Amino acid sequence: MRLAHVRERHAPAGAPWRLAAALDDGRWLDLEPARRRAIARRPTLEHDSALHRQPISTLDDGLRRGLRVAVFGDLVDGFEARDTDDDAILDPDAIRFGPPILSPPSFRDGYGFEQHVGMMWRRRGGEIPEAWYRLAVFYFSNVSELRGPDDPVWAPAGSEELDFEIEIGGLIDTSARNLSPDRGEEVIGGYTILNDWSARDLQRDETTVRLGPAKGKDFATSIGPYLVTPDELEDARRGHGFDLEMTVTVNGSETTRGRWSDIVHGFGELAARASADVTLRPGELLGSGTVGTGCLLEVREQTLGRYLLPGDEVVLSVERLGSLRTPVVDRPT
Repeated sequence: MRLAHVRERHAPAGAPWRLAAALDDGRWLDLEPARRRAIARRPTLEHDSALHRQPISTLDDGLRRGLRVAVFGDLVDGFEARDTDDDAILDPDAIRFGPPILSPPSFRDGYGFEQHVGMMWRRRGGEIPEAWYRLAVFYFSNVSELRGPDDPVWAPAGSEELDFEIEIGGLIDTSARNLSPDRGEEVIGGYTILNDWSARDLQRDETTVRLGPAKGKDFATSIGPYLVTPDELEDARRGHGFDLEMTVTVNGSETTRGRWSDIVHGFGELAARASADVTLRPGELLGSGTVGTGCLLEVREQTLGRYLLPGDEVVLSVERLGSLRTPVVDRPT
């Protein structure tokens, strides 16, 4: 199943997001009309089913009510389209997508791909520490500057080295504590594309004091276009990830090509490490870390020849997870 927050492409500013699920024919199902229609057919659902008991607004609200991501599939499976024009079915060309989770309580970003980690250490004149191979390390980033598909991003104040980082995002959909690595993926309700934007010049200064990253990272994180449940990927499982291609283009030219299956510390290990002695909460977001070649810091000289500038268009794509487009613009004054 694919879930997304959507609204009409020409809706007024501030129009609410609606939760929708993809249908097999490429159209999208607005889940609140589908819920109402199911109750009209079988009124007892309103009392017997937690899914049907309250109106469906956003995924965030559903997770707060204790609903897991997979349960929304019941509305898709039980949906019966009307013969005439159906207000529950949305044309993909008439809607725009928002972030799959609108206000995550936290965002922990991992460091799971050896090729990227090795490059970062070699740039400092060192080798990957032994501890990296033992620990699924992560840092906390900012959740107030979350962007969705087509939302613009700009370099923060004082930066001239804006960079993308292509990652996978995993959404926690149930509370858990002290998970083991072999059960860590059980709390992941779905996956999405994640762009961990970086201001390399600010980051470089901050890391000299061995604390951070801070302002080099917290100005923007983009996710989307939708959330894909794990069952949709299971046939591609390989190693600690899935054998799915990850690519980036800037202004239509490819800069990055990697595979999710190259990950060393997957989401099972990351969720286990994150839940050690603390409680993971529904709606929290985990990031995989950057795939090898997945940023300009690694491939700038061979590809674009510079960091990002206003007017650039960055598109991150992952097989089965879709494409996440971002225009780079001037910093608002």
